[in-house]
Amino acid sequence: MHFEHHAATYEEARPPYPAALWRRVAELGALKPGLRAVDLGAGTGQATGGLLAAGLEVTAVEPGHQLAAQLRQSHPAARVIESTAEAADLPEAAFDLAVVATAIHWMDLDQLLPRLHRALVPGGQLLVWRNVYGDETAEVTPFRERVAEIVARRSQPGRHRLQLSERTEADLTRSGLFATTSVDHFSWSIDLDEAQVALLFGTFSDWSPAEVEEAAAAVRDLGGTVTEHYGSWLIALRRVS
Repeated sequence: MHFEHHAATYEEARPPYPAALWRRVAELGALKPGLRAVDLGAGTGQATGGLLAAGLEVTAVEPGHQLAAQLRQSHPAARVIESTAEAADLPEAAFDLAVVATAIHWMDLDQLLPRLHRALVPGGQLLVWRNVYGDETAEVTPFRERVAEIVARRSQPGRHRLQLSERTEADLTRSGLFATTSVDHFSWSIDLDEAQVALLFGTFSDWSPAEVEEAAAAVRDLGGTVTEHYGSWLIALRRVS
């Protein structure tokens, strides 16, 4: 529930998904008006908003009470279910499309996938994507050097987010309920000032308040604005009959 504490600023803090990702979603036939979609782990609705704008009927599932309230306020056209993805009451064959955007790593796939298989129509699509904050394939910037210094001082630095699309794909297909149709990666960048870095890094569940303040101070030291190189990946799957 870390994200509940940032519900009021979460939408402002998180950069949007890149336009190239949305273009690929459209190429996959997933943005046709009238399609019925379920957005799992919807947060404040960054993916929900894109689906609604394309003319889809959207059910958004979000366990956090404050996040769900923000979601309802921002996207009143969506039906909001306040529940975990694993426990959500999803009718059989009710959806043409399921989306999990920057949330799959929080979900128990052994519980979720059978329920999702039941909720999708035959041939229905499952799209799983994620923004990766910090692109290891890009040139290291002075700000990223400072971020690395902060993380290196932790007693358990942990695994970098660069991310595990291959492992996620294996986890999603292991049950035989879903088969991969494509995997795409996108590189993009964004300029952030000190306040924006403080908001964004504050939403990261593995960053302490002191670390967030240190990252924001690094932006100030480096002139007030930094360019962050990010990446996103998209795994498209089909429901196996």
